[in-house]
Amino acid sequence: MRAMLLPERGPVETSPLLLTDLPDPAPGPGEIRVKVSACAICRTDLHVIEGDLPVRRMPLIPGHQAVGTVDAAGAGASRFPRGARVGIAWLARTCGECAFCAAGRENLCDRPVFTGYHRDGGFAEYAVVPEAFAYPLPSAFRDAEAAPLLCAGIIGFRALRRADLPRGGTLAIYGFGSSAHIVIQIALHRGCEVLVCTRSEKHRELAKRMGASWAGENPEEMPAPADSAILFAPAGELVPKALRKLKKGGTLSLAGIHMSDIPSMRYEECLFYEKNVRSVTANTRQDGEELLREAAEIPLRPEIALFPLEEANRALQLLKADKLQGTGVLTVGR
Repeated sequence: MRAMLLPERGPVETSPLLLTDLPDPAPGPGEIRVKVSACAICRTDLHVIEGDLPVRRMPLIPGHQAVGTVDAAGAGASRFPRGARVGIAWLARTCGECAFCAAGRENLCDRPVFTGYHRDGGFAEYAVVPEAFAYPLPSAFRDAEAAPLLCAGIIGFRALRRADLPRGGTLAIYGFGSSAHIVIQIALHRGCEVLVCTRSEKHRELAKRMGASWAGENPEEMPAPADSAILFAPAGELVPKALRKLKKGGTLSLAGIHMSDIPSMRYEECLFYEKNVRSVTANTRQDGEELLREAAEIPLRPEIALFPLEEANRALQLLKADKLQGTGVLTVGR
């Protein structure tokens, strides 16, 4: 199979992913093999490739938002028939035994395995996943549209849940990449007002087109305080600014897997009046199932930019430079 392989970590500007011919992977017990048709990219891929996250496997095939059809099954795998359309997401396996798994909080599992990090992912013609962690996909979405839902969508959905946004309330979004442009559609569908703060003029224009009542660059210029906020940008310096723009009792949800250091802040300005700060760690399978169901009901339409598999480096470079509108999606197949 063809795959974009990462032999060693490096800045995406150096095009560290190499188009490589590899043997087709074989599914093990309880696993399925998926013939990949599309795989979305996200900032977590950047963090893996550039070394912001500790090395877990090398060489590695990145990618954790893959869509395709089941073409082989390992021993004991019977959940999906051949030809079934499925999605592969970031969470690839949990131990099922620790206190967190037992309590239904598998996103905090003590021994998790993640796609495109601990095991090879979807920047390839084939990918293998435990069948219990694959998602059946609604027919409402084409393959390339479904791919961003499998991380950007799921993590955005969990971040929105952690932000405790009341029905009809006001949500402030900081950063307007893949997850944010999905979350705004969910929030608007729930009757909420959305304010967007982002450095990119193109992203501000997109946010307004998608229904944001305000989109600006400076948090201080946000016209009113919000009930809830989500910080998608991996910029710790925005945390105090976002907290200052929250109403009393409001919640700020931190959606990133990696973030720069948070500066010191004044308690009275940022945290008093029962303001809350919550981080987001991975997701549960229930998050994914509920996101896909609501997304199909809306129906949600991700903004996507298509790239052939061999242009993965270029797509990631554009992502890092904030030059992508919506989500970059790699199309796979000859």
